[in-house]
Amino acid sequence: MRATRQGGFAIISAVFLIVVLALLGAMIVSMSTTQQVGSARDLAGSKAYFAAKAGIEWGAYQVLQAGTCTASSTLPALSGSASGFTVTVTCSRTGPFDEAGTSVYVHQIISTASTGTFGAADYAERQLQAVVSTP
Repeated sequence: MRATRQGGFAIISAVFLIVVLALLGAMIVSMSTTQQVGSARDLAGSKAYFAAKAGIEWGAYQVLQAGTCTASSTLPALSGSASGFTVTVTCSRTGPFDEAGTSVYVHQIISTASTGTFGAADYAERQLQAVVSTP
């Protein structure tokens, strides 16, 4: 009786299995990285929203308390989670309008918060608008 050798099929199967597992591992790493970058961008966008909201509140305070509507101004450096954001607030005033015998001025406040370099992965920007009327 003669013995035959059939060892080549096992090597081909093993190499195929290693290649498939390597591709699955690379796909999982790629998906994890994409997910992490997406989460970081979402967080930066939320921080930009709240920095822009701080600019709206500052502009409304200037209009309601100080009675001023500066064409454009930059907020002082913010602290906490909004640090690193540049917030620009613009205000335009129209009027007076007659509202039942009372003169009313309408102020449009636009706040833009941004961080990072435009076009880069760390860039985030949000813009909010508000309308405030004063007698």
